[in-house]
Amino acid sequence: MISLEMLGYYSDKEGGQSFPVPLMALMYPSTPNFIAVVGNLSSRSLVNKVSDSLRKGGSIPVETLTTVSFVPGVDFSDHLSFWKMGYPAVMITDTAFYRNPNYHKETDSIDTLDFSRMSSLLDGLVQMAKDLSQR
Repeated sequence: MISLEMLGYYSDKEGGQSFPVPLMALMYPSTPNFIAVVGNLSSRSLVNKVSDSLRKGGSIPVETLTTVSFVPGVDFSDHLSFWKMGYPAVMITDTAFYRNPNYHKETDSIDTLDFSRMSSLLDGLVQMAKDLSQR
């Protein structure tokens, strides 16, 4: 299962990306111009396949996180139900409230979305669908 969750907010502002666990700032970029592929330990293979395809098909930077559910935010979407049933599942996300100051506010409007980067992501998603359908 692949969950598309919050995909449109990007920025080139250094320091605009925050993290659920402070030490993550040592491993991931502080500029919120990337997409993240998040999965649990049982979904590691799917995380790798999805991220490889996104990188191959699009030009947007891709980061990955394979972890356990105690990390806040990694299970905040529809993929959680699939994890509970033992299915591999990933969330593809712009990291939502960890970068978007407009998240769930009146200022969360279409003019805050980056359609150019969303288009690049779409190219990667098309490649991902092609790659996954051939495996």
